Amino acid sequence: MPLDAATLEPDALPRFRPVVPRPRREQPGLLAFLKAVRANPITTWLDEHFVEPVVAREGAMGRVTVVSDPALIRYLFVENAANYRKDDLQRRVLAPGLGNGLLTAEGEEWKLQRRTLAPIFSARHVLGFAAPMNEAGARIGRRLARRDATTVDVPLEMTRVTLDVLERTIFTEGLSSDPDALGRAITRFLESVGPVDPMDVFGVPAFVPRIGRLRARPAIRFFEEVVNALIARRRTQLDAGTAPSDLLTLLLQAQDPETGKGLSDLEVKANIVTFIAAGHETTANALTWALYCLSQDHEARARVEREVDAVQGDGFDADALPFTKAVMEETMRLFPPVPFLSRQAIAEDRIGRIKIPKGSLIMVAPYVLHRHRTLWDDPEAFMPERFLPENRATVQRFSYLPFGAGPRVCIGQSFSLQEAVIVLAHIARAARFSLSPDHAPVTPLQRVTLRPEHGLRMQVERRG
Repeated sequence: MPLDAATLEPDALPRFRPVVPRPRREQPGLLAFLKAVRANPITTWLDEHFVEPVVAREGAMGRVTVVSDPALIRYLFVENAANYRKDDLQRRVLAPGLGNGLLTAEGEEWKLQRRTLAPIFSARHVLGFAAPMNEAGARIGRRLARRDATTVDVPLEMTRVTLDVLERTIFTEGLSSDPDALGRAITRFLESVGPVDPMDVFGVPAFVPRIGRLRARPAIRFFEEVVNALIARRRTQLDAGTAPSDLLTLLLQAQDPETGKGLSDLEVKANIVTFIAAGHETTANALTWALYCLSQDHEARARVEREVDAVQGDGFDADALPFTKAVMEETMRLFPPVPFLSRQAIAEDRIGRIKIPKGSLIMVAPYVLHRHRTLWDDPEAFMPERFLPENRATVQRFSYLPFGAGPRVCIGQSFSLQEAVIVLAHIARAARFSLSPDHAPVTPLQRVTLRPEHGLRMQVERRG
């Protein structure tokens, strides 16, 4: 049962509604679709996608079935997950840069990696990272307080703090590179591979050059240099018995609990790049959108400030900040870290009354699902109250998928959410943000993840 806005506090209304592309009324023609999907894929969604539980259509990518029914999503991702693999389009786009790590591997190779890496992201390990996350959060809080009455590039600052967290948790001896340079390389890579190439849509063989991949090559080479240096230095320390106990050491020493086999050098490299690129980027974007939403909803911002100001001491416990956590979860509802998930049917299947041909594409789009009019009350509104403990039961399990679901649910989801809540708390304690009236429209652009299309430069005001 969706949360009814009428049950919320009267002074919480009206609510802030971020500006997003309007759904199309009709399916565009082939050329118009290819142009739109390359420019910004979220502009291709139709109005019916936000109303119907299942929409099956023939298009440029063949038969595509978009599923937004929680029960059917559970079937796809849990009950019959073995019949649905990562589709070729995702692998063609991401594998050249991210390698064959958890995000792109399939079959037995993926199962081995997942079993091997799961203990690294156990609840015990993630809780142990709260202290370094607080250190990174306090550092950005001090930096923003010093920027009082100036304009800052919010995505850049969020990139810096999330890379700082990585250096304090995964790579405690540094990344052997200027973090800003690494952040720029990640951005260049996603901006290069993000626009969907028509050749990938039509399944042109991978050996045919793509403009995006050619543009991404310098960033990919940079990733390889950084990762090779990290691994070489850490292996030397492991041999000498002087290696720090961080995620990189755990990754290099990880063993499959069933076979005792460790990861190959290629698998280690692929997963390090995935943690750096995908893990950092999604959290940085979520924090960017959260600060934007709070700048437009003064009541929610004041409530976060009251919550963090009531905490004694310098550090925060993410679980002790229910409203701040709800802000992050509501932000990821409106701007999900991964706006769509796609699978390819290995064998013919049927979901409800819809036949799924072998090889056809299935999409579960969190961007659509989280705004679906049958699943959410006032879905376009920013309403953190949805995710408070007393209201959480109204959120259906498979109607909210910021980190995916089933066996391939994001392995770092607890790490990412804890990091985001702690960092947001430190920022809210130190400063508040406002958007200049002449700022370009703040609208989402899909480049693998969702980011503000025109950037986000905001005025900082020191608190206290």
